Amino acid sequence: FELDITHAVSTVSWFLSKLGREHWNSMKWILRYFRGTSNVKLCFESGKLVLTSYIDADMAGDVHTKKSTSCYLINFVGGAVSWQSKMQKWVTLSIITAKFIATTEACKELLWLKNFLRELGCSQERYGLLCDSQSAIHFGTHPTFHSKSKHIDVRYHRLLDVLDEKLIELEEVHMDDNVIDMMTKSLSRWKFEVFCSFVRMASSST
Repeated sequence: FELDITHAVSTVSWFLSKLGREHWNSMKWILRYFRGTSNVKLCFESGKLVLTSYIDADMAGDVHTKKSTSCYLINFVGGAVSWQSKMQKWVTLSIITAKFIATTEACKELLWLKNFLRELGCSQERYGLLCDSQSAIHFGTHPTFHSKSKHIDVRYHRLLDVLDEKLIELEEVHMDDNVIDMMTKSLSRWKFEVFCSFVRMASSST
């Protein structure tokens, strides 16, 4: 589904098996938003061909299963080209673990896009994954396998090899500037519009 309604649709979908009036009203708000933004489209800038990626994860966002949701967003020449919001397969024990898993999923997509663009003759000096958690960045760049990280599935440790080989780099972004918040939480209207503008969602009339 569309980037700008990812969080709203994900939240409402938790209650599909037992919809109440409150949930139905929320669905109608989403449909009204669709109607009011029917002329909005993704735009791209002319200029340098650069991939920019953002990652985030909520902590125990599902109120029933207590599972977290991984999200990533990848921009190319200013516009969003790839994004995902997906519930993790098991309950994580810390926000660091949740964001580590989200970073691994984003890493796989970024590496695929990186190789695809190289085949087309496009490359850039550095490929960064922007994360708003210093702890997750430290864990990824200086892994210490102690009791709190032993449970992380080995499939996600591929990220450590990628970082060690300098194929991508983990970088910090301030939590107020992490555009992927629009996919993980409710935002004020002002901030939501700022983030939509950042990923180049604009009316076709402008």
